[in-house]
Amino acid sequence: MRPRWLLPALLTFIFLVSLAVHHFELLDLYIQLILMYVGINIILTLSLNLINGYMGEFSVGHAGFMAIGAYIASLLTVKIFPAYMTAWLFPLAVLAGGIGAALVGLIVAFPSFKTRGDYLAIVTLAFGMIVKSAIENIDALGGPRGFLGMEKLSTLPWVFFWAALSVWVIRNLVYSNFGRGVISIREDEIASDLMSVNTKEVKIIAFVVSSFFAGVAGALFAHLLQFINPRAFDIIKSTDILIMVYLGGIGSIAGSILGATIYTVLLEVLRPMGIWRMVFMPLMLVLLMIFRPKGIMGLKEFRWFVPIRDLFASRLWHYKRGEK
Repeated sequence: MRPRWLLPALLTFIFLVSLAVHHFELLDLYIQLILMYVGINIILTLSLNLINGYMGEFSVGHAGFMAIGAYIASLLTVKIFPAYMTAWLFPLAVLAGGIGAALVGLIVAFPSFKTRGDYLAIVTLAFGMIVKSAIENIDALGGPRGFLGMEKLSTLPWVFFWAALSVWVIRNLVYSNFGRGVISIREDEIASDLMSVNTKEVKIIAFVVSSFFAGVAGALFAHLLQFINPRAFDIIKSTDILIMVYLGGIGSIAGSILGATIYTVLLEVLRPMGIWRMVFMPLMLVLLMIFRPKGIMGLKEFRWFVPIRDLFASRLWHYKRGEK
């Protein structure tokens, strides 16, 4: 049985390594950039997997929440925070971006009470289009020209910190009593309602948590790229996140990490293909849905992400089944 301190110690070690890499430039800046994109995509994939994978809904407007977080954080660091304090107040800007996205996610959660599947997909698709159109028509946000002036505040240690935090929060959420309610909705919402699961409350919390981390990812993305415009958060961006979720596997934290990593690295490897890589990646999703619809690790989990009590209960259940 693994000691409880092992995983926190490993994460602390990786964080210290990321600090050293950033401070002493132990890795090429291009490699660091790719690693930061991987971290941001892990946050996006995990947050959407909570809705599409664990709860069994189908949301396609995740880029809208990302856009809200990106613009709120950018406005704070460019126009509100003092210039000499932006580096110190950057965590507050990221947090504010997440909270702003979560509040909007609270509003979007209510249509999910009456709609599921394709109908919810249409609602969230419309939401993403509304957010993009609204930003394009607000001059204070730069309109269609975009918004710039942010410092490059997203560093490898910060991206790792927020990615690790998203993994920790969603992992604890999934394996809590609340998480059992989320999974029960995926299996049979009517039955879970009859078994005294407060499905409305569960959906609201799941949407809010998912939106919060999408906003966090948007804030990190804006301060890494140092320029954002509405086109960066269109339906193509939402499709990218969907591909990462279903590539790695639905209902799996390890699958989300794997899907985000593979997809991000593949995009860079295939960059010489130019526009054709944007044909190859959706084609990969089509083939995945045909031959492995649950993804690489669909409904499976890496052992380190499973609480010890759940591992013990699972082994005991399999042992008793084997006896029979």
